[in-house]
This record gives sequence, C-alpha cells and structure tokens, in this order.
Amino acid sequence: MIKILSNISQVVTVDTYGRNYKRGNELNELGVITDSSIVIENEYIKDIIPSSSVKSYEADEIMDLNGKIVLPGMVECHTHTAFAGSRAEEFKKKLKGIGYEEIAESGGGINKTVNSVRNSSIEDLINLITPRINYFISRGITTLEIKSGYGLDFRNEVKLLKVINFLNQKLPIDIIPTFLGAHTYPPEFKKDHDSYIKLLTSDLLPYISENKLADFCDGFCEATAFSADEIETIFSKAKNLGFKLRLHTDQFNSIGGINVAIKLGALSVDHLEVITDQDINKLGKTEIVCVVFPGVSLFLNHKIAPARKLIDNNAILALSTDYNPGSSNISDMNLIMSLAALTMGMTIEETISAVTINSAKALNMNKIIGSIEIGKKADFSVFDTNDYSDIVYNVGRNLNCMTIKNGEVIYIAD
Repeated sequence: MIKILSNISQVVTVDTYGRNYKRGNELNELGVITDSSIVIENEYIKDIIPSSSVKSYEADEIMDLNGKIVLPGMVECHTHTAFAGSRAEEFKKKLKGIGYEEIAESGGGINKTVNSVRNSSIEDLINLITPRINYFISRGITTLEIKSGYGLDFRNEVKLLKVINFLNQKLPIDIIPTFLGAHTYPPEFKKDHDSYIKLLTSDLLPYISENKLADFCDGFCEATAFSADEIETIFSKAKNLGFKLRLHTDQFNSIGGINVAIKLGALSVDHLEVITDQDINKLGKTEIVCVVFPGVSLFLNHKIAPARKLIDNNAILALSTDYNPGSSNISDMNLIMSLAALTMGMTIEETISAVTINSAKALNMNKIIGSIEIGKKADFSVFDTNDYSDIVYNVGRNLNCMTIKNGEVIYIAD
C-alpha cells in the first residue's frame, strides 16, 4: 500500500548519509527539504518527492498536511516511567534546600518508590503507566525506553519488565524494556552488597535473558549506589549473557563509571553532570552516546551537564527527559529541547539531532529509525508550524499535532 504525506513546508530529515548518527558539529546538519511530500510503502519510507509531483504519483492514500513540518518520530531513550506512588513530599523538601542524596540516605528517594511498586499489582501498574505513555505519544514520541529498577527483588523486577513488555504489545509505539536492577541497594541488602550482586548476576540476569524480558542492562554508578567495581561485575555477567549495556554515571560523583563503560563497550553513558574534562576527551573518541538531562538539573537545582563541551569535543550527544518520580517529574520532550537550548548552550538544530538520530543510537535502533531516510521506518512527528525553530522557541508549548508510527496515524491533536 502506498501513502503520501503531501504539502509539507519542511521535511527535517536529520539525514546522516547512511552513517546513522551525528557527532560534534554534525548535529547542526538537519538536511531540511522544503515544499515536499513523503511517500510511504507499507511501514517504510519509499521516497521524498516535490509536492508538485504528487498528482502524477499512483497512491492509495494522500494526506494533505497543509504546510506543516515533519520531523523523524522522536525517540525518548531514557525513562523510569514504570513506577507507582508519589514523591511530592520530597519535592517540598528539595524546595527547602535538602539535597537528593540526603533524602535518599534518610530512607526516601528510590526506595520510597520501591515500596509503592512492591505494593502494586500488575493491573495497578498497567493502569498507572498507560496514560503516561499516551502523553509521550501526544508529544511526538514514537519510540520509548522504559527501565525497571523500582522492584529491586526478583519478583518485582520481573513484574515490572512483564508490565513493560505487555504495554509494548498493547500500545502503538515501540516500548523498549531495560533491566535496571542495579539502581540502588534495597533496604534488605543495604549492609550485604555481595548478596544483592549475587541475586542480580546469578538469578535475575539469567532469568531475564532466558525469557527475553529485556535487551539492555543498566546500572547506577554513584557513591550512594554502586561502585565502579560493582558495576563492572554486574555488567561483565550481563555482557556474557548478550545484554547491551547502558550506564547512569557522573551525576553526583565521578568514581570511575566512564572507564567501565568504555572498557565493556556500553552503548551510552547517561547524566554526566560532574564529568571531568579528561573523560569528556575520552568519550569524544568513542561511539558511546552521551545522554544528558537538562530537566534533572532544573528539577534538582543541580549542576548542568556540559553538553556544549561534549559536542565541541566531538561526542555523540542525545537528550532525554529522564522521566521519573524523584529527580525529573518531566515528561515533555519539547520542554527538554527548549531547556537544552536555554541552559546548555545547544543550538536548535543540535537539540533536534539529539532527540532523534542520536537517541535512536543510544537504543541501538539508529539503522531503522531516528531520521527520514529511504528504507527506514515511517515514524514521524508532525508539528503545526512552518519553521522547525518554533518547536524550541515555544517554551512549554506542544506544537506536535500528529504522531505517525509505521506509516499509521496514532495521534491527532484536538
């Protein structure tokens, strides 16, 4: 079946000329095509043609976009959407100047959410998470990563991953499950780290691998969570089982996580608020994606990740919301793009590359999504403007009016 999206003022292709990611100054190259139409065959991009040629093209369906613009379907590569409960009380404490780590040490933080998840049924979690995913879709997200990490025992980590996989089957976008058992030490293992690491490496990772519940393994390398040596032990086992690796690191402490990520070939390192200049230089020489979160810095009133310095040192940079109940209760990617421009010194073009092709690379999906190139999936975000700059300029305002996944319209704004 042939469909045509016609009368597009700007097709923002984020073309990579087959390379499938952008590093350094390449993030500014968007490949904008004006007055064009996109030809879709089945679920894939077949061609980009001048709008004047549409009438001579045999098509089963033509959708007139009336001068709107089209971006690749946006990719949200790092979220903790699978949670229960509220941390609003902690937010009050943050506003009084109490720090994230201090809240965690006093029994709040991640473990508060763990208690809520452990007390929630599968049905409860499905009902909580589904509207959150639909909100992402309304913002132009066509691929969404969701981590476990709020169960922190065998039963509840598996429960979360089963919920995420169920929602991937039920909802119209690609939902990518990541195992984050190494999020923090649960209270019952607070003084017995070795036993918890054994639970992760001997029980959970083999079970998740065998039952195909996640392709990715993530961890939190921080002074209040897992040391670099502990992460290396967990990641070495995960890699041997075939998991692809991603790492939270250098958010509050730089304790060797970057070196572990490079050594074991992680796909991404995420946070980097306190990364050293030496490690920035190292990452600029790798294919590891650096995922940064301006929303976290805003929400925690915390140091901003050096996105400008990473880009200027030839790194592959991506942006994400890091949506979670404790450190970034923000699920609007358009706001994140505006924050990146306003607080991180990123250009509008860089923010677009960072939420499309480079976020796709962080999920190892950049060969099939993340840019508008012939042969890739027909995933698109349609914005009600004739200039892509408006997406970032309109701070806090959602201009996405249509989301298209695999060539099918899955959301239209009222």
